[in-house]
Amino acid sequence: MCGFQNKFFLTLAPQKTSMYRTTFFQRSGKLILCAILSVFFLACNPAKNDKIVDTEQISAMLDSFNQSAASADFDAYFSFFADDAVFLGTDATEYWDKKSFMEYARPHFEKGKTWNFKALERHIYSNEEGNIAWFDELLDTQMKICRGSGVLIKMETTWKIQQYVLSMTVPNNLTDTVIKLKSEIENAIIEGLNSK
Repeated sequence: MCGFQNKFFLTLAPQKTSMYRTTFFQRSGKLILCAILSVFFLACNPAKNDKIVDTEQISAMLDSFNQSAASADFDAYFSFFADDAVFLGTDATEYWDKKSFMEYARPHFEKGKTWNFKALERHIYSNEEGNIAWFDELLDTQMKICRGSGVLIKMETTWKIQQYVLSMTVPNNLTDTVIKLKSEIENAIIEGLNSK
C-alpha cells in the first residue's frame, strides 16, 4: 500500500508542479503585457488638462481683444499683438506690420469710430508643446459675417497674436455679382503684382 502511495505521488507530483509553473508564467506574462500596453497608451495619449485650460484662456483673450476694439481702447487692443505681428485686412492691399497698423488705426480709435466684432463660432488648435496655437472664427460685424483667423504664440504665460487675417464672406450665389463689382480694382492690383 505504501509502495502504491509513493508511486502515485511520484507520478502526479511532477505534473502538478508543471501546471503550477505554467499558470504562474502565464499570469506573469499577462501582467507584463498589460504593463507594456499601459505605458504605450499613456505615451500616445498624454494628459490634456493643460490644453483644455489654454483653449479657454485663448478664447477669453480673443474675446477681450475684440472688446478692446469695440471700446476704442487703443493701448489694450495693440497689447494683444506680438511686436513682429502682421495684420491682413479685407482689402488685398491691407498687409500691415504692427507699427503700420497702429498708424492706420490710431485716428479711428481717437475718434471712437472703431469696429465691434463678436464671435459667432470659434475653433482653436495647438501644437503638442502648447506654445503655438491657431484659430478660425465667424464674426458678427458691421460688414455682416466675416471670418477671422490667425496664429498665436505663447510668451511665458501670455498668448500674443502673431498673425491675424480678416476676411469678408461671400454667399456662393452672389459670387458672380461680387466678382463683377471688384474686377476693375483687383485687375489693376493683379497686374501690378505680376509686374514686380
